[in-house]
Amino acid sequence: MPHSAQDKKKALLRVRRIRGQAEALERALESGADCAPVLVQLAAIRGAINGLMSEILESHIREELGAIPEAGERGERLAQDMSSLIRSYLK
Repeated sequence: MPHSAQDKKKALLRVRRIRGQAEALERALESGADCAPVLVQLAAIRGAINGLMSEILESHIREELGAIPEAGERGERLAQDMSSLIRSYLK
């Protein structure tokens, strides 16, 4: 869970965009849209969810490693490495 006001605001904005995408998908399905646009919308939603997950995981890693005083510079490097791995995995 993002704890800083800025991270929380970013996460909520992403959730609202995802909700809008899901509503657009629902309307497309109800209207009998062709498969291709529906699949594109699904891919967009999946990308948005992965982006949100990445942001929240990165925030969690930074907060947890920052709470360990003895982690210091090594903790910062570890947080950067883990965040990079998460981003590449979720793409």
